[in-house]
Amino acid sequence: MPNTRVIPVDPDDPDPLAIAEAAEIIRSGGLVAFATETVYGLGADATNPEAVARIFEAKGRPSTNPLIVHIAYRDEAAACVSRWPDRAELLADRFWPGPLTLVLPRSPIIPDIVTAGHDTVGVRVPRPKVARKLIRAAGRPIAAPSANRSTGVSPTAAEHVLEDLDGKVDLILDSGWTAIGLESSVLDLSGPRPIVLRPGQITQELLASTLGEPVDRLESHVEASDFRSPGLMSVHYAPRKPAYRIDRDRFFAHPVGGRYLLISIGPLPEPWPRGPARHTSHVRHHSPTSAARSLYHHLHHLDRAPDLDYLAIIPPPDEPRWRAVRDRIWRATRPWPVEESTSPEGNA
Repeated sequence: MPNTRVIPVDPDDPDPLAIAEAAEIIRSGGLVAFATETVYGLGADATNPEAVARIFEAKGRPSTNPLIVHIAYRDEAAACVSRWPDRAELLADRFWPGPLTLVLPRSPIIPDIVTAGHDTVGVRVPRPKVARKLIRAAGRPIAAPSANRSTGVSPTAAEHVLEDLDGKVDLILDSGWTAIGLESSVLDLSGPRPIVLRPGQITQELLASTLGEPVDRLESHVEASDFRSPGLMSVHYAPRKPAYRIDRDRFFAHPVGGRYLLISIGPLPEPWPRGPARHTSHVRHHSPTSAARSLYHHLHHLDRAPDLDYLAIIPPPDEPRWRAVRDRIWRATRPWPVEESTSPEGNA
């Protein structure tokens, strides 16, 4: 029997009583998990430092990792940020509500704990009705990282939240599976040139086209004290069981031994293995959209499948359209230990 209450809600017409109950929990300093179009978020009143501290405690999240603030309407950004440049107006007009987080100088109402002490804050307007109705009913911005243990696999269904955070959350609004499955794109607008801090469905190229100017991408390693965005830790989105990535150019060194799930993302390597049934199953994804929607589902499946020992992923090609999926895979997996052995035993 779950310790955290779960209320099923219609994603298109959520029960006003359920929304009102969740909003009251937020106003009272509690935690509510709810679905955005990307993943389920763990929400608290972004203006209440004590409430936000509960997020970090529930997740086991380091205080150096900032949170994204969710608002119901673009006009509400003015309360959260101290400066709203023309670039932000242009991007919000095109992509909000949607999976784009804009990093801007923060206003005094956003406490240090939300931003990890930085003078900037990430804000966005989520698309789903449940999320926006909750924010509007609460009457305040909601800080909401993914609703899972820190560095773990982000939840794309309410059951994932319950598996990780049962008893640590006051309420879960279950509106079904999330539509996109990967976290929002994060664009830093606080400096002289826009910088993509975290890739997502809204690509660097699309952002540059919209702005009519170059957009940079964060490439180098980021020290923990310099995090301006969530999703920058070197280990992130990782299942509890071992997960490995296999270089598609060295595919003949593919895993042997043990029971595992093999996921191939993008064009299939040739020859695709058709020999003895070593694999519990094969999962193949040919498009970034389907891969993004399903990646975390497969990682969650690995964690709770007693007949699987590990996960093996053949990443997609290094192309712009696959950038967000590759980012999540690189942070969730380790390289296959080709030089050391042909099996992961002893190399976990």
